[in-house]
Amino acid sequence: MFTGLIQERGRILGDPRASGQGGVRLEVGLSRELAAGLGTGASLAVSGVCLTVIEVSEVRPGPVVTPGSAGELAPAAPPAMAVVVELAPETLARTTLGGLRVGAAVNLEPALRAGEPLGGHLVQGHVDGTAAVVARRDLAEHRVLAFSLPAPLAPFLVEKGSVCVDGVSLTVAALAPDAFEVALLPHTLAVTTLGGLLPGDAVNLEVDVLAKYVHRMLAARGAGPSG
Repeated sequence: MFTGLIQERGRILGDPRASGQGGVRLEVGLSRELAAGLGTGASLAVSGVCLTVIEVSEVRPGPVVTPGSAGELAPAAPPAMAVVVELAPETLARTTLGGLRVGAAVNLEPALRAGEPLGGHLVQGHVDGTAAVVARRDLAEHRVLAFSLPAPLAPFLVEKGSVCVDGVSLTVAALAPDAFEVALLPHTLAVTTLGGLLPGDAVNLEVDVLAKYVHRMLAARGAGPSG
């Protein structure tokens, strides 16, 4: 379980490579402080996707590659540590992670521990689908982003409700049948990858798990949208 509050931006250290088991593996660079709380088998949300750490190591010496599409992002410190995570075919089919390449920035959040504050909302790291940025408005140091809304996910969003975009807990500021908007604070723009998004970029979406359970129960009673 996660909260959607990003702890740091990581960096993809190499292109995805086949695992030999039907999936692919990604190597993610991160700080020594974040890596200290991770071990083999630990859960780590990478841009909103809950993944299992299968290896932790020191970063191998070499040039630091920065992504060409995230020029607005404040530079992050070179990663001291690396974790390897494996992407199953289901993950590749439902998320954007299979398209990541060396140098890409990703949002990182370790699993919530008992007793820690729940500052965002309940996030499972189980991505429901992908969306695209369809519009962007800069308002001084703030920004409004509009995303496409896949029809199957539309029933689960409400204005002023919660949604998780690339692992970031956000509030739905405006809602249309096929799109929604979020308002981003300067802090969010600075510490997450959302600050580098441009129209056309793809993101991972996770709707509120409570909304999914309510929808399911109502549908079972014949009281869903079609009833």
